[in-house]
Amino acid sequence: MNIIIFGPPGAGKGTQSNYIVKKYNLFQLSTGEFLRKEIKENTEIGNKISSIINSGSLVSDSIVSDLIEKIISNKKYHNRIIFDGYPRSLAQAKNLDNLLKKNNQKIDIVLKLSVSLETVKKRITERRALEKRPDDNEQIAIRRYETYEKSTEPVIEYYKKMNLLKVIDGERSIDQINKEISDIIALI
Repeated sequence: MNIIIFGPPGAGKGTQSNYIVKKYNLFQLSTGEFLRKEIKENTEIGNKISSIINSGSLVSDSIVSDLIEKIISNKKYHNRIIFDGYPRSLAQAKNLDNLLKKNNQKIDIVLKLSVSLETVKKRITERRALEKRPDDNEQIAIRRYETYEKSTEPVIEYYKKMNLLKVIDGERSIDQINKEISDIIALI
């Protein structure tokens, strides 16, 4: 089973992905985590990524696609991936379909955590106190939220037309969201 989880920064994608990974023995492909790792290790690509993210923009498709392909082509993760933070554009969604097809896989379900900008700002402020992520400040959060909404709208529509999209109220408690996700996955 391959799953995509959508939601703006601070929506709880990471929290919900971790839950799904543990419950269904999947591999969490968090592009954000992979990109932050490059930044933390101060690699050349990490420095490029850092300036892109800090300006509120998205990292290039080619950088992300290479990362994704390494995971999809690994037999260890065959039909066991939850995509967290990818795809973020229609081009990435089509690229993902091609990469999966090439490796005899497909997306089984697409989950969208729906949250307001006010909730995102509140959660990012709380998270900043705990995790100290450099991309967690209110101005960057607002830009990232707006960029996310604008860029993912066509992607959400793409998966909606394929009857793969399930929208989840991300304003509720973690446990309530976990239960709804489990109920949806049980129907696959």
